[in-house]
Amino acid sequence: MTQPHSPSPTNEPLSPTTSTTTTTTTTSTTTKPPAMRLIVPLQGVVQGRGGLILGSIIPCALFYFYQLYLKKHRRRPPPPSQTPPFLSPTSSSTDLTRSSSRPNLRSSSSLGPAPVSGRAHGLSKPNVSPYYIGLDRFREDPYCPSVNPDGLCMDLIEKWVVEHWEKSMGSELGINGIATYQPLDGLMDLKLAMSDFMSMVMGNVSIDPSHLVLTCGATPAVEILGFCLADHGNAFLIPAPYYAGFDRDLVRTGVELIPVHCRSSDNFTFSITALEQAYNNARKRGVKVRGILLSNPSNPVGNLLPKETLHNLLDFAREKNIHIISDEIFAGSTFGSEEFVSIAEIVDWEDLDKDRVHIIYGLSKDLSLAGFRVGAIYTANENVLTASKKLARFSSISAPTQHLLISMLSDKRFIQEYMVTNRKRLKIMHDSFVSGLEQLGIRCAKSDGGLYCWVDMSALIKPYNEKGELELWDKLLTTGKVNISPGSAFHCIEPGWFRCCFTTLPEADVPLVMNRIKKVVESCKSSS
Repeated sequence: MTQPHSPSPTNEPLSPTTSTTTTTTTTSTTTKPPAMRLIVPLQGVVQGRGGLILGSIIPCALFYFYQLYLKKHRRRPPPPSQTPPFLSPTSSSTDLTRSSSRPNLRSSSSLGPAPVSGRAHGLSKPNVSPYYIGLDRFREDPYCPSVNPDGLCMDLIEKWVVEHWEKSMGSELGINGIATYQPLDGLMDLKLAMSDFMSMVMGNVSIDPSHLVLTCGATPAVEILGFCLADHGNAFLIPAPYYAGFDRDLVRTGVELIPVHCRSSDNFTFSITALEQAYNNARKRGVKVRGILLSNPSNPVGNLLPKETLHNLLDFAREKNIHIISDEIFAGSTFGSEEFVSIAEIVDWEDLDKDRVHIIYGLSKDLSLAGFRVGAIYTANENVLTASKKLARFSSISAPTQHLLISMLSDKRFIQEYMVTNRKRLKIMHDSFVSGLEQLGIRCAKSDGGLYCWVDMSALIKPYNEKGELELWDKLLTTGKVNISPGSAFHCIEPGWFRCCFTTLPEADVPLVMNRIKKVVESCKSSS
């Protein structure tokens, strides 16, 4: 009699395709039919009369498909002709048979280019700001009166540095002065020379050289202060319109710039009321404001901040317990009737809150040394000073440049003569440029400093919005071949304002620029 039973309680493995029977006998006189125990795999699944058949077929089928799977995925041995030869110590590499892995790799589907970071992906995109697009167009099509008279109306910076190169360089600069490591935050001799120069251009204020950190340009100075004063996601208030480069200067810090919009009715000068409103709106959005970033003289307007405004600004920062970053890179490039006042003078006069005021300076504007890449951070905050010195290792100035500037800035007579001449030239160029625009019916905002003027061309744009402004900018750039930057690049809230740099061309070329602008003006009037 055959009867199914439960699986054997033993731990011995059983073949999935065979069954075993056990014959049981007794010593009694009555002989019973032998009892058969049938061990059926999957008996818990397969029950009933067909258990024997199904219990044998299912394991066989599983075993068959398992063998089929192994056969399909088994690694094939290489053909005899591609079998690598035995390498003996005397065999040469020329006897080796080339592996087929490289062709197979090339024929496989490509996963695309190796990925870069999201930061790099964003920075690698084409310029979208008209400010940088205009600069790119200038580099592609520079103006030259003899070679390329139809190029953009910009000229090279005056090459007075070349005329004084040998005298300024000195004769004591040896290999040890340029080939060995130097302090990454600047040589102390250059800090002494810079402090004297900054004191002169900022109105004879006291500048402590031990509170200076020198960087390769003002751009890294802005970034370093962004790292030191705010965390990622924090914000700085900034009066607008403001310098277009600030957006790019702070992009790696993750600090948000919140524009405090100013109006032409106030000559684009900010008010404490506007600061208060912008501060409160940021708080409502859950954004922590850590400071105020401003430029004095203003870029792009060119106006100067009066003493009263600076006092009120310091009171506001003290009330909110935030920092002030004052970019004073145009401090020595003033030409108007108003007197420049540095925030360093206000801090010295009040003799408090020095640790919340930080000044940015550089030699790119006042000394026309943009290619030298020399900037400075001036701060009395010990924590900011220490951190800035460490971060300066990413933006240190080359040793030859520092030694050259030590000689140049130490020549007091030359510096005095240059500053006087520079201010005279700035005023001549400003007055000539503004007068030419006024003859075309174009007015300018009042300015007393900087290398530019803030021009109102709102009457020429149609429609009166940012689109109309950019269309006029494209006409000036493409048809007139004049590179002036639209106000939207500086976050100006009023359409139709443009920044014109008048120091990028000689005075003799001002009529040429006016004729080109006149051509665009006439085309706009005729089409309206």
